[in-house]
Amino acid sequence: MKDKIEVLLVDDEAIVGNRLKPALTKIGCNVEVFEDPKEALKRIDEKEFDIIVTDIMMEDVNGIQLLEHVHRESEWTKVIMITGFATEALAREAMAKGAFDIIAKPFRPSDLREVIAKAAEALGFEKKTVA
Repeated sequence: MKDKIEVLLVDDEAIVGNRLKPALTKIGCNVEVFEDPKEALKRIDEKEFDIIVTDIMMEDVNGIQLLEHVHRESEWTKVIMITGFATEALAREAMAKGAFDIIAKPFRPSDLREVIAKAAEALGFEKKTVA
């Protein structure tokens, strides 16, 4: 069993990655951040991630397309969607397509850490790994 959770964070706003990477690193995650979803897709093809956190509304490739790509590559990777445009229909679509959870922006880093902890537990990581 790995001791660090591999997390990929995809958001076209640099401030999101700059703010969340330290918060997730602090709880023991290895975090890679991408602002360009096309580059993130390439990285997903190269490496297995335990958890992927992605914005939904992005240029070129949106979060739903990224979610679908991830599930074609890995059945066990947990995908957490974040969005500033949370609607009930969007949340239903994301969950129907296999998202682990959806978080509406703005949110606190602690909100994301909580969902990451639940996803990590679902993957079999010990609770202390993400505490």
